[in-house]
Amino acid sequence: MDSSSTSHHLNNNKSNVEYWLALKLVPRLAIHKKIILVETFGLSALFSVNNKPSILSSANNLSVKQLCAFQQPDWQKITQIIQASTACNSAIVCFDDTGYPQLLKEIYDPPLVFFIQGNISLLNASQIAVVGSRSSSVGGRDTAFTLCQQLAQQNFVITSGLALGIDAAAHRGAISYPNSTIAVVATGLDQVYPARHKTLAQQIITCGGAIISEFLPGTQPRAGHFPKRNRLISGLSLGVLVVEAELKSGSLITARCALEQNREVFAIPSSIENKQAKGCHWLIKQGAKLVEQCADIIDEFAFTEQRGLHFNNGTQRQKLAVQGTLDGLGEIKQKDLCNDELLDNVGFEITPVDKVVSRSGLPVEEVLTRLTMLELDGLVSAIPGGYIRTK
Repeated sequence: MDSSSTSHHLNNNKSNVEYWLALKLVPRLAIHKKIILVETFGLSALFSVNNKPSILSSANNLSVKQLCAFQQPDWQKITQIIQASTACNSAIVCFDDTGYPQLLKEIYDPPLVFFIQGNISLLNASQIAVVGSRSSSVGGRDTAFTLCQQLAQQNFVITSGLALGIDAAAHRGAISYPNSTIAVVATGLDQVYPARHKTLAQQIITCGGAIISEFLPGTQPRAGHFPKRNRLISGLSLGVLVVEAELKSGSLITARCALEQNREVFAIPSSIENKQAKGCHWLIKQGAKLVEQCADIIDEFAFTEQRGLHFNNGTQRQKLAVQGTLDGLGEIKQKDLCNDELLDNVGFEITPVDKVVSRSGLPVEEVLTRLTMLELDGLVSAIPGGYIRTK
């Protein structure tokens, strides 16, 4: 048996998880394009030696490195990933698994694979995302704790990011009740970031919660990982509650993700002297629902036997048309972002993220971070299919 026949035979013996991980490892190819390839050829066929001409003809923009990742997947690395996941007590959830969250499949760039520790049954539960400032006030943390405790009592799962401040308060409020919280993190599940939340992470698992990540075991925290993490927090949820947020914050990025994903956005007001609340006040001005008590959130949803939770108020999303511009608020230095060379790689027509990556030659994580900052300043706008330049 020649080497190519041996390779083909071995490839056909791979598990579903191995194939999805191999697809995940194909470099710099947008998730939606990978999903189209799977829908066109079938997952295992993508890695079949016999199917390479079909892939070339249908996706002739694939680079040499991308084609190599299909022709010669690093099965040894994939085995190591699976072993590392097992070692940190995490399961691997793939895009075609029956337990994959249905709401997450609706977003533009759902993870092909993610890792989960704890209660996998929570993935399709009715979730409310709660986010806010890391440097939150005592009052903000108390509010987050109380509201999340009340929401958990009403059988909502609280989804947040295990960060300092509001995130931690949200998780702590939710774990007053079993099976009530999910932490979405921006590192591999073999570590906890920030390290001071190791006890909180253990409590989440012990109380029937879950911790999930799309990042491979061993992945360290990096700035570009957090915007990617934020889209999962909102994507898993029916709506996003912003408790405290500055004007230039990751919480507003999560709110923007929620809007793109057709989710509800809620915000809690505070004193006009509270700088940590200026982002919430701005969201409310744009049409986010002002929240004073748990009922303000619950009233937006209705339970039906056939469909579970659905939205009561379909007009709020149209009203909240956040374009990412904070004109007149004077808190973001537009002149600095105008000089961002990445802006030159975004056209006045729809420009896919992978094209921005290709043009700039920068890592995907850095491109996503800088695009987000440009969007917050109103220089680009995120729309289905990519970004367009607005100024």
